[in-house]
Amino acid sequence: MTEPALVLLRLSGELSTKAKATRRQFVTRLLRNLRDALEQTGHGFHVERRYERILVELEDARDLHQLERVFGLQSLARAERHQVQTLDEVVDHGERIFGDAVVGRRFAVRARTVGTGAVPGVRGHDVEIALGTRLLPGAAGVDLTKPEVTARIELFGNAAFFFRENLPCPGGLPLGTGDRAVALVSGGFDSAVAAWQMLRRGVNLDYVFCNLGGFSHQLGTLRVMQVLAQDWSFGTRPRLHAIDFSAVSRELQRVSEPRYWQVILKRLMLRAADAIAEQSGAHAIITGEAVGQVSSQTLINLRTISEATDFPILRPLVGTNKDEIIRRAEKIGTAELSAVVGEYCALVPKRPATAAKLDVVLKQEEGMDTTVLLRALEGREILALRSLDPEACGMPEIETEDVPEGACVVDLRARHEYEGWHYPGALQLDFSRALDAYTSFAKDQPYVLYCEYGLKSAHLAELMRGAGHRALHFRGGTRALRRWAEEK
Repeated sequence: MTEPALVLLRLSGELSTKAKATRRQFVTRLLRNLRDALEQTGHGFHVERRYERILVELEDARDLHQLERVFGLQSLARAERHQVQTLDEVVDHGERIFGDAVVGRRFAVRARTVGTGAVPGVRGHDVEIALGTRLLPGAAGVDLTKPEVTARIELFGNAAFFFRENLPCPGGLPLGTGDRAVALVSGGFDSAVAAWQMLRRGVNLDYVFCNLGGFSHQLGTLRVMQVLAQDWSFGTRPRLHAIDFSAVSRELQRVSEPRYWQVILKRLMLRAADAIAEQSGAHAIITGEAVGQVSSQTLINLRTISEATDFPILRPLVGTNKDEIIRRAEKIGTAELSAVVGEYCALVPKRPATAAKLDVVLKQEEGMDTTVLLRALEGREILALRSLDPEACGMPEIETEDVPEGACVVDLRARHEYEGWHYPGALQLDFSRALDAYTSFAKDQPYVLYCEYGLKSAHLAELMRGAGHRALHFRGGTRALRRWAEEK
């Protein structure tokens, strides 16, 4: 049997700083997003705005979690509502609701009136004194600094609302009140968190994914982006533009030196995002770059990369540490999925350029066939993230959770990782070398591939299957394989 709930919502403090007409527009959008969030539950609800508060009546109290993910809300509280006309009625209800909770504990009473429709002649300060006096005999005392129990009361509309806890909401601005942008995403921690930061600023996002890792990479990225789309993008219908970048990658490798591959690749991704932003009416490009995190993200390289587009490039994580990014990913629900996807790139030169000057990079790009990128853009998939089921996308049967007898096991990690631990009897072959060599592998031999997270091994298994090999990859990467081997 479901339990109903009355929820008191507070608007983000930023909304109060807006001009009256702007605030009205923002709140209208917020109410629309709230209704969209609750419609996903399939349960009944009623939403009502009262002064600077929003009241939501839920048919099922379990739907509270939906409200905690709506941008533009500062906090929420599950409350009891009682019609009152006098101070004594407020205190009587307060004693009944909070009396048992304060027994033997130090407490505080926080009361306030909201708007102009509060109970006539009753002020919040009056309630604090009168209810505090009523509750004190059974309590351990009053503590206004760090109370063990806080009795909270808000008065408006000839009613009193009683509650104990304020649960935090994401704050920010209602989604859809900002302009439109596109975000470059990879499925890793950084790009998902950067996109979330911009959603919190009200920016309506579509996503651009330049796929270097085959179908497995696309599926992993889809799962990550659906968390943002289904759990955080209420009131909007975001799309993922999935671009097969394999031909683009081969073309840049054909014309340029390996040490510039990373910088040129990022420039090409920006050009892809530029084209999609132009077509979709977006006004900026979002990336997950942070200064110094990898070789392509030195200040000199970022400047050279940025020259590939005239659109503003917003980097909300530019000064953020990796551990902070991962903690945020855990809170928004993408961390576990991003850990599986990992940070994938097939272009990993031994000595990447950390200070690539623009004139040098332009010289490197001179011989590139620009139609390769145009064809990749024309052939892209456009996926509706709110309605798509990733599991129904036709994933090839390339995963395994054991090692079949007689299989050749190949470790695709670096030599030092292999030496730290490897599956007994596994061969070590760097991923980049394996990409060049797999077509020469014997086709009468079954293979099981593994890597750090399972992404590179899935990509290679997919390629090998296409070339007629019997190849599987171990699901979950090295950690899962090691656990299976130890249990066996």
